[in-house]
Amino acid sequence: MRKYLAPIILVLAFTLINCHNNPANKKTEGTINSKKETIPSEPDPKLTLAWETSSILKIPESVLHTNDGIFVSNIDGSPTEMNGQGFISLIGHDGKMKVLKWVKGLNAPKGMGIYKDKLYVADIHELVVIDIQGETILDRFTAKNSLFLNDIAIDQDGRVYVSDMKKNVIYCFADGKLEEWLKSDLLVSPNGLFSDQGNLMIGTKNNILKVNTKDKSVQIYIDNTGSIDGLEAIGDGRYIFSDWIGHIHIAGPDTKVFLLLDSTKEKINAADIQYIPSKKLVLVPTFLDNRVMAYHLDL
Repeated sequence: MRKYLAPIILVLAFTLINCHNNPANKKTEGTINSKKETIPSEPDPKLTLAWETSSILKIPESVLHTNDGIFVSNIDGSPTEMNGQGFISLIGHDGKMKVLKWVKGLNAPKGMGIYKDKLYVADIHELVVIDIQGETILDRFTAKNSLFLNDIAIDQDGRVYVSDMKKNVIYCFADGKLEEWLKSDLLVSPNGLFSDQGNLMIGTKNNILKVNTKDKSVQIYIDNTGSIDGLEAIGDGRYIFSDWIGHIHIAGPDTKVFLLLDSTKEKINAADIQYIPSKKLVLVPTFLDNRVMAYHLDL
């Protein structure tokens, strides 16, 4: 047996020396640790309360920021009631009331838009035109066969688009005429509108539509959003939108729908919101809660 031990020992020794000298089995200077480095993920967007008004408003449905303050449409009754009690309030940029009944004599005013010192207001079956400087109603245009005019968006050429949530059409006011402008099978409970670089963005029952205002071609821009009330662009392809019940979400065509706010447990509605990019501020009319609440948006 001993005569075989010497060769075996020599083979083992040679193998150990060879393994020790093999570069593949050595850690060379500057070798990166094989452990993967963790890349911190970007923080989720969030809303932080900045200010809120008192509860002096009367069913505030929509808000519109201007250099002189914030207009608030007050229904003051049922959303479909022709009672003449609706009005527009003017509050300061800090949420303090400036004029509660800045303009009176409306019915159930909702969405608003401004073009050339005129405030346009959707009011059940009418588009109401208000002279901002004179603080008076200039004219009323009836939307023929309308059922429930809701939101407004105005493009750079002054065309005023108005959604009819119950009739499932979009009206357009141009050259002194208010007429049906768009019908589509995709228009299911159209509500929130936003004019964006030649396109009309429309919030519906479960998606955001993108409409080319030249050829009226319609496509789904963001799907599975849930019901939409207010609709606002963030500026990077994403949109922030409310659902009236009390939820506010943010989403883009390539990003998931992300929940920013849920005030349903507090029974605080989130109606027709507005986003102010320069201030990163989201204005939320709380409808039955009778306030406007402002939130800073951290992206």
